[in-house]
Amino acid sequence: MFGIGMQLGGGCASGTLYTVGGGSTRMIVTLAAFVIGSVVATAHMPFWTALPSLKPLSLVSALGAGWAIALNLVMFAAIAALTVLIERRRHGQLINEPPRQPHTSPWLHGPWPLFVGAIALVLLNFATLALSGRPWGVTSAFALWGAKFFAVLGIDVANWPYWAAHANAGSLAAPVTHDVTSVMDIGIVLGAMAAAALAGRYAPVWKVPARSLIAAVVGGLMLGYGARLAYGCNIGAYFSGIVSGSLHGWLWLVAAFAGNVLGTRLRPAFGLEVERVRANGC
Repeated sequence: MFGIGMQLGGGCASGTLYTVGGGSTRMIVTLAAFVIGSVVATAHMPFWTALPSLKPLSLVSALGAGWAIALNLVMFAAIAALTVLIERRRHGQLINEPPRQPHTSPWLHGPWPLFVGAIALVLLNFATLALSGRPWGVTSAFALWGAKFFAVLGIDVANWPYWAAHANAGSLAAPVTHDVTSVMDIGIVLGAMAAAALAGRYAPVWKVPARSLIAAVVGGLMLGYGARLAYGCNIGAYFSGIVSGSLHGWLWLVAAFAGNVLGTRLRPAFGLEVERVRANGC
């Protein structure tokens, strides 16, 4: 579900936030639907949690930290090798990054070197864990925002089992600024906005095709609902899940990959491929 939503909505959770900050008006629609889908899923959580499920499995507990890290590295290497093999068979060579405009700074206009991005992710995730006591997450804040909005509309979300739980009840009652994930999400939007402005790329486009808007709504709802069922997105469930040694991070990868494959088949029905080609042509 989340994988299909990524293709129709136009991004993942963090991707939605930084493209909103970068000036994408279409992604504002995706974000709004993402929030609604998230809070609707919390209303249905008693049904989903009552279904048969596997027990949590920690690779760190089962194998030890050293072997768990080694196994993850082997899996990543295998995925990278398979990706390179398929890419070369289909295209003859790996697709290079687009050339950077001359006389521009890569730190302002991009792209940054991949190793710099990797190191930044490591350091920021470590800082998040040290300061908040939990790995990086994104989508729990969307459910919280939606619940607060529903409450303003007069819907008694506080009595839903999901929000009646002690930790969630406290978040619902407290200001948004007290929620670590919400503060980080808002920071992503503001940071992306500042980066786009510094690079001279902040230029919102207000005219969006109707089919593209429909895809944004459908994709956003699927993103939000799927993220709650999976207890996170590609950040909270996949990235932070694997970092934490949880097997569910790898299960998320398999399901999300299948969803993305299906989602790419659905994109032309919403005119997304045509829109992308036209944008590149401009």
